[in-house]
Amino acid sequence: MERWRIDQFVDSLTSLSDNTVASYASDIRAFAEWCERSELVDPALVKRATIRRYLAFLTTRQFARRTIARKTASIRRYCRWLVSNGYAAADATAGVSVPGGDGRLPRVLDGRELSSLLDNASVRSDDEPEWRRRRDDALLEVLYGSGLRVGELCALTTSSLQLDQGAATVWGKGSKERRVPLSEPAIAALQSWLAIRHDVVPAERGDLLFGNERGNPLTPRDVRRVIDRRSAVPTHPHALRHSFATHLLDGGADLRAVQELLGHSDVATTQRYTHVSRERLSAAYREAHPRA
Repeated sequence: MERWRIDQFVDSLTSLSDNTVASYASDIRAFAEWCERSELVDPALVKRATIRRYLAFLTTRQFARRTIARKTASIRRYCRWLVSNGYAAADATAGVSVPGGDGRLPRVLDGRELSSLLDNASVRSDDEPEWRRRRDDALLEVLYGSGLRVGELCALTTSSLQLDQGAATVWGKGSKERRVPLSEPAIAALQSWLAIRHDVVPAERGDLLFGNERGNPLTPRDVRRVIDRRSAVPTHPHALRHSFATHLLDGGADLRAVQELLGHSDVATTQRYTHVSRERLSAAYREAHPRA
């Protein structure tokens, strides 16, 4: 595997988030292992036909189109890196195209589902620890109220909050900093959590905002468990971010403003939500208009 120089490639990805880098590394290692099983032990031996055979292999293994598209993007970046560093004579992915993902977004939560998550009156247990209830209230209000990615939520610190200004500083993908507003319910929930946070998060964790029951930093898996406990229906954590964006656009928010709030570098990414909003409006029209 040394000839593939995967560690060197990974070290070159300095502008990307840890999760994205890990995804690139996993995709390239899987590709390299597949090539070596076909006795291609050096990336310089990879040709366009090799890439196409690999994509066909992924298809026969019934990988989702979105996954294949992501893996192709990883290999494309890797091949360009090989050429730019003199490890390959030509980009093997040149001329290779792959159908994009189906573009599906998680379902937008309705009022009842949001109430189940945020108000939690119907599923709250009498023996639930007070610290956990306050923490879960706070993290869910921030996740939906500010449209954060789960990784951004887990990385929050007490010093990143400006509760008196109703805002928080967030580090997004590519270590990009942005300032997001906090809703009034989020501020109230955070104040309630901060009053007892020291009982859960040990001093050696510094100003880490959220911790789990062992006092360790909160992980995306911990957040998923919170939602599983709270939600009346199966819900992915990212659905809260999608709901945040769609509800803003439904309410007439400017697309560029939503782009900034979400931390998207390209407005085209944000435009996916306008499609969701149009579909919701069309559905409302069909259901409510007598001649629809």
